Amino acid sequence: MSRDAPPQRTLLGGRSARAFLADYWQKRPLVVRGAWPRFADPVSVSDLFRLAARADCESRLVIRDGARWRLEHGPLRPGRARRLPARRWTLLVQGLNHFVPDADRLLRAFRFVPYARLDDVMVSYAAPGGGVGPHFDSYDVFLLQGRGRRRWRIAQRGDPELDARAPLKVLRRFRPEEEWVLEPGDMLYLPPGIAHEGSALEPCLTYSIGFRAPSSRELAVAFLAFLEDRLDPGGERYADPDLRPARRPAALDDALVERSAALLAAVRWTRGDIEAFLGAYLSEPKPHVRFFAPARPLGRRAFERAAARGGTRLAAASGMLFRRGAVYLNGEQIAAAGPTRRVLERLANERALRPGTSVTPAAAALLYTWYRAGWIALVDDGGGYG
Repeated sequence: MSRDAPPQRTLLGGRSARAFLADYWQKRPLVVRGAWPRFADPVSVSDLFRLAARADCESRLVIRDGARWRLEHGPLRPGRARRLPARRWTLLVQGLNHFVPDADRLLRAFRFVPYARLDDVMVSYAAPGGGVGPHFDSYDVFLLQGRGRRRWRIAQRGDPELDARAPLKVLRRFRPEEEWVLEPGDMLYLPPGIAHEGSALEPCLTYSIGFRAPSSRELAVAFLAFLEDRLDPGGERYADPDLRPARRPAALDDALVERSAALLAAVRWTRGDIEAFLGAYLSEPKPHVRFFAPARPLGRRAFERAAARGGTRLAAASGMLFRRGAVYLNGEQIAAAGPTRRVLERLANERALRPGTSVTPAAAALLYTWYRAGWIALVDDGGGYG
């Protein structure tokens, strides 16, 4: 892949990010021909099968067998590729940007959407006729075509009923309204809820840049778990000093219900709690993600000299956000102020600190701790600035 992303206007078909967000984002599909000129795939098919064999990489293999669908979850066994048919199968690898620096650079080309919403790059390799069937996503997605050609068909209206027999979410009935054939470097943007089906016309690679869109249920469950750690462990306990003899011992009496309702009503949270929760929740890596600490870490002073000479960068899997005086890295909250806060915000925005960046002693101590944990790396250890 070209190490340099195309100009934003080229990526968005001659539009500014502001115009795209106003006219298309979560509103209507957009096809951009030549969105990424001279695009070259950052991975090979053999690379993808090696990743799919790893336990720390999410992968799926989808096979169409006549009218039936088969689904295999990774890690796949070595040699699985040799036992696949010639047609109608797809390998999906999630989080490609965690493993391939050029895929991370691809993801960062979409930084006109806040990092709190940006999720990851999923790549699909499909044999001729391969695909995952007609379906719809609950999130925005950019579909960038790599090698080969893929036909996309969409329907903005239709029956949402799923095929109960399929092991993946495939629509039972799909009546396409529009279709396009994407060639290398072309891109299709789809807002949430648009039914779509992609089918490989020849062996092809497609890169899906996806976005986080948690449901109200997901947010509520995660927020309540967050609050659990903040509740006073010695808080008020249920008590009934005026209890009377029970005539119906199995009944939930009114007094018990009222006292319990009062205990629950005493649980309070503030806007600050919500901000802290979102910073931690939206920067938290997915459960399968692993970080790799340096095998032979430098000492503190040697690290600082190397960082000043060559710069540092966030690990591809690291999530870093900030709000007001708080910085969030991989689910942890760090209080920072003044020059320390400013340098950490620069790291969060640019995902790197360039050579010669002036850092405070407090920032230097944090950077070294994160380096030892594998959350950041020295640029000289591989990769660039993105």
